[in-house]
Amino acid sequence: MKSNPISLNCDMGESYGHWKMGNDEKVMPFVDQSSIACGFHASDPVIMSRTIRLALKYDVQIGAHPSYPDMQGFGRRSIPMTIEEITSMVIYQVGALKALCESVNAEISYIKPHGALYNDMLKDIQIFEAVVDAASCFNVPLMMLAIHDKQDWLDVADNYDVPLLFEAFADRRYLATGQLAPRTMPGSVMTDEDEILNQVTQIARYGKVRTLDGYTISLEADTICVHGDNDDAINMIEKIRQTLKMEGS
Repeated sequence: MKSNPISLNCDMGESYGHWKMGNDEKVMPFVDQSSIACGFHASDPVIMSRTIRLALKYDVQIGAHPSYPDMQGFGRRSIPMTIEEITSMVIYQVGALKALCESVNAEISYIKPHGALYNDMLKDIQIFEAVVDAASCFNVPLMMLAIHDKQDWLDVADNYDVPLLFEAFADRRYLATGQLAPRTMPGSVMTDEDEILNQVTQIARYGKVRTLDGYTISLEADTICVHGDNDDAINMIEKIRQTLKMEGS
């Protein structure tokens, strides 16, 4: 397994049938964790199996990437559900990926919710508890945003004996609250290479980040999320990995 003080994770396996999303084959060699879609916002059993084998080839941890049942909206729309429905929905998806992993002697190392489900669990502690309840069934950590004030979330996770992995983003701006700036806000997504690498360095070296509204906040992260949608993004991932290696040396 690759080892960095801060790991790199990427959402993968988000193709469906003949429709392709992302460039998993080129990204996988440069990341430590692959969050594999479980069929509710993207992917299918064949894509899931192929992505699992690709992760095994490069010794990359496999994570389950469950979502609301929203193929048309790519899991980016909130869907009103009861707490019981959310827990069962997550168990169902993770269980499917777990079975496919076991068919090739692989295992799931963590769970990272996708899209609207990820965002909703950061806003609503009851939704968070529903997801934690599901994670406790598999005895694996739950990945969530590295937020500034996280004690309530830690308390819930402790009650279920579920470890948390705190995630930061290389190319997203933050607000003073510690939340990600909405994509609708100008400047919320960084495209300048120097700015992205500077943010990664600040997170890795100091555990801090400069917010879009001009503040500096603490941000202790275990892992950084990257995206590999095109060749430029893959080149950026290589440079981010190199930056993390230098910070860890």
